[in-house]
Amino acid sequence: MSLAAPARAALPLVAGRPARTRRRTVPALAVLLLALAATVVAATAIGPAAITPAELGASVWAHLSGAASGLTPVRDAIIWEGRVPRVLTAAAVGGGLALCGAVMQALTRNPLADPYLLGLSSGASTGAVIVIVLGAAVALPFAAFAGALLALALTLGLSRAAGSASPTAVVLAGLAVSAVLGALTSLVIFWSATNDSYREILSWLLGSLGGADWGDATLAGIAALVCAVPLLAAARPLDSLVLGDTAAEALGIPVTRLRVALFVVTALLTGALVAVSGSIGFVGLILPHAVRAIVGARHRALLPVSFLAGAVFLVWADTIARTVFDPRELPVGIVTALIGGPAFAMLMLRMRKARP
Repeated sequence: MSLAAPARAALPLVAGRPARTRRRTVPALAVLLLALAATVVAATAIGPAAITPAELGASVWAHLSGAASGLTPVRDAIIWEGRVPRVLTAAAVGGGLALCGAVMQALTRNPLADPYLLGLSSGASTGAVIVIVLGAAVALPFAAFAGALLALALTLGLSRAAGSASPTAVVLAGLAVSAVLGALTSLVIFWSATNDSYREILSWLLGSLGGADWGDATLAGIAALVCAVPLLAAARPLDSLVLGDTAAEALGIPVTRLRVALFVVTALLTGALVAVSGSIGFVGLILPHAVRAIVGARHRALLPVSFLAGAVFLVWADTIARTVFDPRELPVGIVTALIGGPAFAMLMLRMRKARP
């Protein structure tokens, strides 16, 4: 079988100039690391109560060392209990979603793939909505994570029952599971939601980091770091998968086992992130494409740069969400959609102009 057909099908994911883009990778990583550090400091400082970098450093050092911060209890609480965990949660969620999006686009050879393609968002939403209407919102992260895992099991089970773990079969199974769980979520809201619970449900469905605390930051951070290791280690096999299963098998890659394993790892990470932030769209779809335009499609560069770019992007998106309409706060999912939609349209037009 010729490799020309799968190569052409994967063209949006592999096109680029390898020599030039390789030279851009190290500078891009360095710039983004510095940008992330500056973003964390700046985002922590921005808000109704302005915080200086010196106050931020004093508060962090005091809590890490046990020394006195010299700040009032209120300002110390604003920094340590409010803004720092929220900013760190946003960075972990943004980076994780962008990383998952890049992996999903390679696994499915679909430039429109995102972390929620397997029905994970719908499953998490079902679990979250059920516990909210039951008045057990304290269990929301656990219920959302369990719902995401249930969606993953249903999607993989349905695709295997159909006799295939191919990208097409998995995507179609994910769409079916997403539709059913989405309908179930709507039924629960229609049947059981009250005025008190409806606002909380809406905020979660739109994606929000408003209640992020150190527990959320810890969960998102650990999940992002642990799951990033196998995903980054799979960079070379992902390069082969983009060119098609036949090409990957010819290189000795166990395609089915690798694809299922990466689906599971990606789903675990996405489920953990959605559990603390709700369904934040466009991060996992847009950022990999934007990064690919800069550093190329080699996954050794694409994956880490996507992670850093996603972290920086979501921290700023959340900063906009909590400050622009102060004292009211927008769900961050609205901000990412307002930015991501036009950005994606511009990226499509740029790709069209770049074609020979």
